[in-house]
Amino acid sequence: MEETTNMVVLDPAHGTVTGTEVPVHHEETLLGLSAEVWVYVSLTIFILLAIFIGKAPQRIAAGLDQRIADTRRELDEARAIRAEAEALLADARAQQAAAASDAQNIRTHAEQEASQLIDKARTDADLLIERRRRMAEDKIAAAERSAIDGVRQSAADAAARAARTVIEARLTPERGGKLVDDAIAGLRLH
Repeated sequence: MEETTNMVVLDPAHGTVTGTEVPVHHEETLLGLSAEVWVYVSLTIFILLAIFIGKAPQRIAAGLDQRIADTRRELDEARAIRAEAEALLADARAQQAAAASDAQNIRTHAEQEASQLIDKARTDADLLIERRRRMAEDKIAAAERSAIDGVRQSAADAAARAARTVIEARLTPERGGKLVDDAIAGLRLH
């Protein structure tokens, strides 16, 4: 803090008295000691307390040693975890390769089975077509035989009717009896 004071100066040469204000510098103190001295005292007390009472260097060294040990332990754990992760990654890649190989084998096998099924289906279809063709031919042949038999039967019936008509027209009762007797006689000889 800066203050000013009035000073009286006597000038003998001129025989005069003058009054002047002169600045005076006063420093604040505590218990008669300046702020700079108190800083030195505080620092000395702190250093002494740290050395003698707190054993700070030993504690600091122990703390740093513990921190180094913890860091080393964490690094070792991280290395172990990394090694385990790399092993798991390698195992996963091996499983992926095996799965891809299995998938390719399954696909190849499925394609072969599909090809075999297609070939079997074609063969079965060809056999079925051939069997149905034969059945159709057999039905046509049976129908032809039935038609021929029907025509023959119709022809035989027509011939029998015509023969009956002719016989009835030409056959007299005496002649009819003689024919019956001849037919019976012919049956006995055989």
